[in-house]
Amino acid sequence: MADNAPPATKPEETTPATTAEATAPTVEATAESTSAEAEGKVPSKNELKRLAKQAEKDKKAAEKAAKQAELKAAQAAADVDFAAQNYGVLPLNQSQERTGRERIQFANLTDADIGKTVLFRARVQTSRPQSKMVFLHLRQRFHSIQALVLQQAELVSKQMVKWAGTIVDESIVLVEGVCQTPVEPIKSTTVSNIEILVRKIHIIATVDGRLPFSFDDASRPEELYEKEDAQFNKVLLDTRLNNRVFDLRTPTNQAIFTIQAAVTRLFREYLEAQGFIDIHSPKLQGAATESGASVFKVSYFKGEAFLAQSPQLAKQMAIAADFERVYEIGPVFRAENSFTHRHMTEFTGLDLEMVIEEHYHEVVDVLDNMLLNIFKGLQTQYANEVETVSKQFPCEPFKFLDKTLRLGWKEGLAILKEGGVELPEFEDLSTENEKLLGRLVREKYGTDYYILDKFPAAVRPFYTMPDATDPQYSNSYDFFMRGEEILSGAQRVHDPAFLTKRMQECGVDPASMKGYLDAFKVGAPPHGGGGIGLERVVMLYLKLGNIRRASMFPRDPRRLEP
Repeated sequence: MADNAPPATKPEETTPATTAEATAPTVEATAESTSAEAEGKVPSKNELKRLAKQAEKDKKAAEKAAKQAELKAAQAAADVDFAAQNYGVLPLNQSQERTGRERIQFANLTDADIGKTVLFRARVQTSRPQSKMVFLHLRQRFHSIQALVLQQAELVSKQMVKWAGTIVDESIVLVEGVCQTPVEPIKSTTVSNIEILVRKIHIIATVDGRLPFSFDDASRPEELYEKEDAQFNKVLLDTRLNNRVFDLRTPTNQAIFTIQAAVTRLFREYLEAQGFIDIHSPKLQGAATESGASVFKVSYFKGEAFLAQSPQLAKQMAIAADFERVYEIGPVFRAENSFTHRHMTEFTGLDLEMVIEEHYHEVVDVLDNMLLNIFKGLQTQYANEVETVSKQFPCEPFKFLDKTLRLGWKEGLAILKEGGVELPEFEDLSTENEKLLGRLVREKYGTDYYILDKFPAAVRPFYTMPDATDPQYSNSYDFFMRGEEILSGAQRVHDPAFLTKRMQECGVDPASMKGYLDAFKVGAPPHGGGGIGLERVVMLYLKLGNIRRASMFPRDPRRLEP
């Protein structure tokens, strides 16, 4: 042991007092800790647990919010309408530009167009929305096609499909699409082997207000309404005429007026090929052409005038002026307070007049051949239109002979007598007897078209030439279709002295028709002609049942609108 090492010491003994002193700081620390907890400076275990749970909850909420924000951003991106420029309402067409793009007609589409992109204007007849697609029934006059608006990436958006399903029926749309072959032939449209896959569709014009009746109701066959269990709404004729513009859109009406146009065209073509000249006579006249009982008087400055019952006076004066063969297509006015199925106060007359070389049957021959030309033309060139009409107004096809049946007046009366009706010899036929004669002729001769010749002079106008052998009869004739008169004509009196006498006998004042008489005083050749009611021809050929169906905007004693 080193000298300088400190002396060893003996450990001190532990005493109770010493132990208390040693443990005193621990008790103080505990007291301080309890005091700190009480003062909120140090969280308790429960608080720590609560804080941990809250932190976890806040973390999850933040993660959820971030995920929702991400989804919202994705949704916003998805809601961007990539096809917005491919649909909608076009600006008002004020002829701003000409693109020069060809627009197609449904009637001209063929299988060769499959796969081609086409542009066209049409009406939306109906729309049928389905999941992610809309079927459109589109119409151009009496031709129709199915179009499909189908959701496709980068081409047709879901917004475009939804919008297409809201297009109002009868709206006019401009469509661009691709022709494709449907899964199976489409029976509800006239074009059955092609459908249009729409790429663009825009509204040109839409409907303002409600439609007066449904297009389908207006297009149904009349016979369907006659069934006891009919579930359809019948559109009455007056309702149709009060809403004529909409009614005229049906395929039936489109076909009727196409046929009407064909009648006038065939009439014109035949007569011009026979050397006739088209004339235009005035419709205001200083005197009635036949009698004052059925003319409209109109105020004419300080006097009065009459609306022409026919171009009769003008036609005859044109013959006196050496035109020799003339025709006219124009309005005719009859102030007949009649509400029959075949009378109107204004109709379209097809009139002709021609010089006679020897016999008035020269005129009958021309009239007959002209009508046969019309019937054959309708039969061969307009079979589709006739078939379209027959779907709504079913009837037996119009029958006519290659050589037209011609009956004398007395022969006609004899046929009626065989049918149980005996008539006075010099009285005109009533409508009922005309129809009966038509039925009897069809049964006996197999024709809906025939000519009745040599009418009694007493039932014809003053300008009708009497028969040379029996003046009780006249050189006059009527032509009939399905038992109803469609043409009336005669040889005219061309001698001024004889004409004056006939006027006086019929109660017509020659002085009231001085201009007309003067035309014959300078010399007029023998002549004759006839007048046809256009609407009546169309009505009877198609068997429409009412002449108003063959008039675009008919006029009768109760109708001046639309």
